[in-house]
Amino acid sequence: MKLTVFGATGGVGQEIVRQALGAGHQVTAVVRDPARLTVTGPGLDVFPADLADAEAVRPAVAGRDAVLSGLGARSRKHAGDATRLTRTVLGAMKAAGVRRLLAISAAPIGPVPEGDGALDRVARGIVSRVYKDVYADLRAMEAEIAGSATDWTVVRPPKLLNRPVSGVYRTVVGGTPPKGRSLGRADVAHAMLGMVDDAATVQQGVGLAY
Repeated sequence: MKLTVFGATGGVGQEIVRQALGAGHQVTAVVRDPARLTVTGPGLDVFPADLADAEAVRPAVAGRDAVLSGLGARSRKHAGDATRLTRTVLGAMKAAGVRRLLAISAAPIGPVPEGDGALDRVARGIVSRVYKDVYADLRAMEAEIAGSATDWTVVRPPKLLNRPVSGVYRTVVGGTPPKGRSLGRADVAHAMLGMVDDAATVQQGVGLAY
């Protein structure tokens, strides 16, 4: 497949690029600073862009089978970036006539899982308060995506870890895995790539966790 990856220098984005190339896909990595992209290999095209203009990034998505986004706020002070940057991606996709989109959000944006214990509920509440601006940004981003004409999927992992890909994790389409406290960035990327041609995930939020 021909894939475009936004946020390709982030933790999940670089894993998407690495695993997609390993699977033999052609990958266009849209990056602000090419020097930060450590992944190389045949089939990779690096597209420098700051995502200020949808028309400027339309060539990066034109003719692609799917777009995968690892865009998000790097910290609380960057809250708002996910919505603003994703709006540019959606505009480029609309202009280019590309429909399939997979984007990363976060577990607290999804439904509260049944079966969570008191500790999980308390921890979820604390995290939601501490990062309320970031999660408000992600909710707005999800609303933009849901209101678009794309065939979208939003994945919602919990706390992200730096671990090798395992391929062993839980997914809940339209929900959140109970007591799902963490997931490796490599497994988030693995899950997103596996959902590219999964019709059951279209126009759905998908909870992920170990």
